[in-house]
Amino acid sequence: MKSLRQLWRIIRINQVLIRHRLDELVLSVPLFRPIRFTWYLLPWNWVAKRDHAPLEQRIRHALEDLGPIFVKFGQMLSTRRDLLPLEIADELANLQDRVPPFPGDLARLEIERVLGKPVAELFASFDEQALASASIAQVHAAELHDGSSVVVKVLRPGVEKRIAEDIEVLRLIAALAERYWPDGRRLRPLEVVMEFEKTLLDELDLMREAANAAHLKRHWESSPLLCVPEIHWPLTRRRVMVMERVSGIRVSDIDALRAAGVDMKRLAEDGVEIFFTQVFTHNFFHADMHPGNIFVDASDPMRPRWLAIDFGIVGTLSPADQHYLAENFLAFFNRDYQRVAELHVESGWAPPGTRVDEFESAIRTVCEPIFHRPLKDISFGLLLIRLFQTARRFDMEIQPQLVLLQKTLLNIEGLGREIYPDLDLWATAKPYLESWTREQLGPQALYRHWRDHLPETTKALIDLPRLAARALEEMSEQRALMDSRSAQFDRWNEELATGSRRRAVAIAGAGLVIASALLLTGGWMTLGWVMGGVGLVALVYAALR
Repeated sequence: MKSLRQLWRIIRINQVLIRHRLDELVLSVPLFRPIRFTWYLLPWNWVAKRDHAPLEQRIRHALEDLGPIFVKFGQMLSTRRDLLPLEIADELANLQDRVPPFPGDLARLEIERVLGKPVAELFASFDEQALASASIAQVHAAELHDGSSVVVKVLRPGVEKRIAEDIEVLRLIAALAERYWPDGRRLRPLEVVMEFEKTLLDELDLMREAANAAHLKRHWESSPLLCVPEIHWPLTRRRVMVMERVSGIRVSDIDALRAAGVDMKRLAEDGVEIFFTQVFTHNFFHADMHPGNIFVDASDPMRPRWLAIDFGIVGTLSPADQHYLAENFLAFFNRDYQRVAELHVESGWAPPGTRVDEFESAIRTVCEPIFHRPLKDISFGLLLIRLFQTARRFDMEIQPQLVLLQKTLLNIEGLGREIYPDLDLWATAKPYLESWTREQLGPQALYRHWRDHLPETTKALIDLPRLAARALEEMSEQRALMDSRSAQFDRWNEELATGSRRRAVAIAGAGLVIASALLLTGGWMTLGWVMGGVGLVALVYAALR
């Protein structure tokens, strides 16, 4: 039954591709090139007018027709500019997760089923008209009995089953691409799909999203830069989440922000600081900062505050990746391209045999033209794609742990471009990174490291005499064991030498016996008997030794 559903889904995908005139694109894949001639046999290619829309637009429309999961996959691919031509990646970035809401009475039933009580008992009021609807869940406005305004997020009925079916199809397509696409091994499409699957599964668990929101809120509790809504834990489960309702101006509504008198330069610079603080100070960043998830509190226009929602996708980095990433940014800002190349090799992002001088020259060619220009004249996306092309030339594998970071940085660039086109992203970020690097590598960092590990160091010092005595005892035991083994090795060597001599005497004796037999046969009686006697004596000697 499962196989039949997958087959039907694949048929449906092909129907959509044909409708958007993408059949030729499919047949251009190396796997299908031997049967590409069939494209000319398809009747609709004889009579139908060709769709003159650009290829990238037809791909976007096809993904929209294939449904929400493919839309989300296209959104993720738009950040993987190592996989796609720039014009296709730009078009996929325009994909909007606009999904018709499911009926409000179904949302009410699901909430009551999950929380085990009637909605009227749980909330003072509940609006069955959805505030927003996406591929995985939708949101309803409600009010608690204490008068607090909240939003209720509830998963779509049957969404897990639909996601599982579509992921199976994507995994099949990725496996074929990895096997037959020339760049498949380096770009690892199966890993991309697995990463996408993990992201979706995380979004299906609203308890995880609530925990992400609570963790993020603790980091920004006392900050005037970012507001994170409060989670109402008693009413939050895996399929239902209740959260404080925040209100503000959508960050993409530039006219409304200007009408409210918002300091656009400050707002853009605060966005950059929020990003770098999350990545390097907190090591926990909101990885879905597109305009639909970001609002602005303009109650104080000169000190606007960012408001974030939707915490299903977050990212973290290992301390090593944080360190190398910060040093890479600083090296870029300082135009130290040799250090950039060295860091890529040291971190393992580039193959060990990479020639640093050649890599440095390639990076300089990419980066040198971009500095000391306002953001409106710089496309970080273009920089990324050129860096990816450089990486491809040097057989550098894409680092999956950095994909969410790249996506978030692209979102920040897009928001900064809309809010304040003259923002210099580099000049804004450089002082922050220099300060962070001093904190991590300077004397204060050494002091903090010593202070944080003082209890462990003290315990080790207390245990040092006992550990030293134990080590000396073990060394003495090892020396006695080695002496014993050395004597045993000497005996073995002597036995081997004796055995070798015995084998040599036995071989010589056997040879003399064989020679005597030949001499006796030839009539050399005296000599034969003498040699035979000597040979027998040798054999007896070897046997008795």
